[in-house]
Amino acid sequence: MKTVAAVDLGASSGRVMVGRVGRDTLQIREAHRFENRPVRIGGTLHWDVLALYQGIVDGLRAARQVDSVGVDSWAVDYGLLDADGALLGNPVHYRDARTEGVAERVWKLMPAEALYGVTGIQYVPFNTLYQLVAARGSEALGAARQALLIPDLMGYWLTGVAGTEVTNASTTQLLDAVSRTWSAEVAERVGVAVGLFPPLRQPGSRIGDLLPAVLEQTGLRGPVPVTAVASHDTASAVVAVPAVAGGRFAYISTGTWSLVGLELERPVLTEASRLANFTNEAGIDGTVRYLRNIMGLWLLQECVREWNTDLLALLAAAAEQPLLRSVIDAADPGFLAPGHMADRIREACRTAGQPVPGTPPEVTRCILDSLALAHRRAIQDAQRLADHPVDTVHVVGGGVRNALLCQLTADACGLPVVAGPAEAAALGNVLVQARALGVVGELGAVRDLLIRTQPLTRYEPTGDRAAWDAAAARLAATSS
Repeated sequence: MKTVAAVDLGASSGRVMVGRVGRDTLQIREAHRFENRPVRIGGTLHWDVLALYQGIVDGLRAARQVDSVGVDSWAVDYGLLDADGALLGNPVHYRDARTEGVAERVWKLMPAEALYGVTGIQYVPFNTLYQLVAARGSEALGAARQALLIPDLMGYWLTGVAGTEVTNASTTQLLDAVSRTWSAEVAERVGVAVGLFPPLRQPGSRIGDLLPAVLEQTGLRGPVPVTAVASHDTASAVVAVPAVAGGRFAYISTGTWSLVGLELERPVLTEASRLANFTNEAGIDGTVRYLRNIMGLWLLQECVREWNTDLLALLAAAAEQPLLRSVIDAADPGFLAPGHMADRIREACRTAGQPVPGTPPEVTRCILDSLALAHRRAIQDAQRLADHPVDTVHVVGGGVRNALLCQLTADACGLPVVAGPAEAAALGNVLVQARALGVVGELGAVRDLLIRTQPLTRYEPTGDRAAWDAAAARLAATSS
């Protein structure tokens, strides 16, 4: 039996989870949770990474003695260090407007189809590549000697050892999708100094031990190793998909974003895949996370924040609303920025000539129906583009707790949905550490342990598929 600390940093909060893993045991508990509150200074939106680091230290103190520590977080964002290893300002938030119009500039240097052919990464305006181009000419980038993605930055502060974990590195749009090495071709053509990133490391490798100062702050007895996990939180979440060995499954990692896709053995680098905006991100053990980013529960989170209402009561009221009365494109980048979300959803319905949802339950039902439609479309497209049929959809992450969304997804896809575990990213983090410590074996054994120990709920498809077909056609007509 081993006890590990999983640091899981999300867009709105961070937490330190303590996992206990044995041959027939997989338990997890929250030791400490802390806010992740972005700060706007001088018109730029930043992450408060010093507060995040302090939250990690406080969490490790609350966790008490552990056999290992691992850190996962969101992707693409980075911190810049000077020659002395000091941070050159708080990292810029991916939702900041600095990357607007940058992609078009990059594509003049390296066309989008050529960029995708090397990296396999979908277009989103805030990819690390576009952030670095946007920062060109800044004092901070000029003084930088190293760039560290967020979990690697935390690992560096904990151990003093720098590196770049490969699952997160793949999201930068600077990694070759086949060789899984930094692409000199992309770096040279777009003028990005890829040498800023330290050498790549694999999930399960040992980063180093907690520094003496960290041991003193946390009260832990050394040595305590820090293990490189699948440090992109989605990669960790996919590790924790409780799929039967050899099963044909799709997954949806739900939270602020919905990451919808397949686990493949090789990337899909076709032009059709690029045009469908699918991404090929690195997974554990050489697997490929072939997926599409959808706006996800961000739409509902923003509305609930504006309304200051009880979520459970809101979902119960939404369940009583008519099915598919109004739907929107949940992948529309117009919903990316925070603020006035309900009004923007209403305006999208008005512009499309659909009934305009008025009350909070009506807006909520519009969001959930639209997310289920987006899940359906992504799963259908992924199967077609990868020539990889599926018979089950696994939903993991926070959306597991939204029974209405899980049922609507089963209905929309016409496939059974297996929901759970909710703490997928933290569990994936824990399991990679446990594997590095020799407690569990290969990926099949990891998932078998999940099936045997975690509560799972199955949703069978119900209702008339024709209604979903009609809604999908209606949405496609208004989007064209």
